[in-house]
Amino acid sequence: MDWNLQTIWRCVVEITILAVGFYYAFIFMRGTRGWPVVIGFGVMLGITLMTEVLELKVLSFLLRTFFAFSAVAVLVIFQPELRRMLAELGNLPLFNTAREQRENIEVIVQAAERFAEVRIGALMAIEQSIQLQEVVESGLIVNCEATPEMLETIFFPNNAIHDGGVIIKGDRIAYAACIFPLTGRQDLNPSLGTRHRAAIGLSEETDAVVVVVSEESGAISYAYKGHLVRGVTVEELRAFLTSVFVKETRSRSLVSRFRSWTIDPANPAPTVTKVENK
Repeated sequence: MDWNLQTIWRCVVEITILAVGFYYAFIFMRGTRGWPVVIGFGVMLGITLMTEVLELKVLSFLLRTFFAFSAVAVLVIFQPELRRMLAELGNLPLFNTAREQRENIEVIVQAAERFAEVRIGALMAIEQSIQLQEVVESGLIVNCEATPEMLETIFFPNNAIHDGGVIIKGDRIAYAACIFPLTGRQDLNPSLGTRHRAAIGLSEETDAVVVVVSEESGAISYAYKGHLVRGVTVEELRAFLTSVFVKETRSRSLVSRFRSWTIDPANPAPTVTKVENK
């Protein structure tokens, strides 16, 4: 192979890989808390390129210095997103078989349906690859089989540990009475309840799926990757959990896995429109 042709081929491959990487990185960051920062960095990069073209040496030097020290800032600002990205790349199915996956999903769905019928508030976090106990505060060790009856017992209003969240690992309830981190987003409705804010906050920090039932209206909601979908039916909840956890639906290519980081087309807007208290 001619040396020049080989060099061109390598450049094409390198540019293609970089373009695909930047594209999916932007797709992943879109709609997250760090998205405005990404836009800011993009603007600064554009200004830097302009200063190079116009030979504005002083401004170019200042901007290059800024970008040199921005690497640490990126690690701090995008720490939740980077952790979730790495976890997604190495993520394994939550349960061992498709049948077990569906059985454990059904436990969550049945419990949410019962809570909705009698308007019992509930907050259930389903753990994936990121250990939730590293993120949440407090929590009592339960370590029992996850059943709708046990979840009803935990969230029964007169129970001392009902006012908190539970962490579900596989087919077991690992912790109860957990305090989940609240979201810091400013675009949410001020009347949004603590449970829903905690669900969004935990889904921003981890790859967990958080199911919420409102004690005011009995509405079922779920939070995933920082996005809250409210007022879903039991069938919609079951379909969503199946799409996330069932092994057959997770056996996909790397490109498809990257596409799963994008905002759900059925819920592209990150804002919350319906007022609902805790």
